[in-house]
Amino acid sequence: MQDERSTPSSPPPSPAPLPTPAYTPPPRPRRSAWFWIAIIGGCCVLLILILFFLALLIPSLLSVKKRANEASAVLVLHAIGQAEATYNITYPANGYACTLATLGGDPGSGAPTAQAAQLIDPTLAATGRKSGYTFTIVCGAKVTLNDQDSYTSYQLTAVPNQVGKSGDKGYCSDQDGVVRSDPNGGTNCTQPLP
Repeated sequence: MQDERSTPSSPPPSPAPLPTPAYTPPPRPRRSAWFWIAIIGGCCVLLILILFFLALLIPSLLSVKKRANEASAVLVLHAIGQAEATYNITYPANGYACTLATLGGDPGSGAPTAQAAQLIDPTLAATGRKSGYTFTIVCGAKVTLNDQDSYTSYQLTAVPNQVGKSGDKGYCSDQDGVVRSDPNGGTNCTQPLP
């Protein structure tokens, strides 16, 4: 008989694979009620902090907006004053313009005229409003030559649309070009600008 160890033979049959169970994730731990109370409480504290900071920031943002409107009003008064000077030189028989519409006009409608000089923004000329302020021109003294009225003075005013919201001060100017302010938001302009 032959020794079974000494003769080569086919390899032994491999054992049957063991069945592997399907993967199941580990069970999630159940959160306690205290966990949820802490999460909700943290969100509430965060919301309160956000509201608190907004309450602090909103008034300062509104103050910045008012100051920007006031600075814009002064610049617009200067621009209208320059337009008045140009109008007076261009149309000397008329003197100064008595309305914003006279200084305005649509540039696409043709050449400038004494009734629509196209010297200021057409929207400002049509509405009288810009950056939270309302602008007006009031004619002053006039001289009549050859049945033609020529205005020799004017007063510009700029008042906030809503005193305390769109601006705090009113502004005035005239043909001398000096802008003065009314701290109450009206047209009693007695204080020079700094």
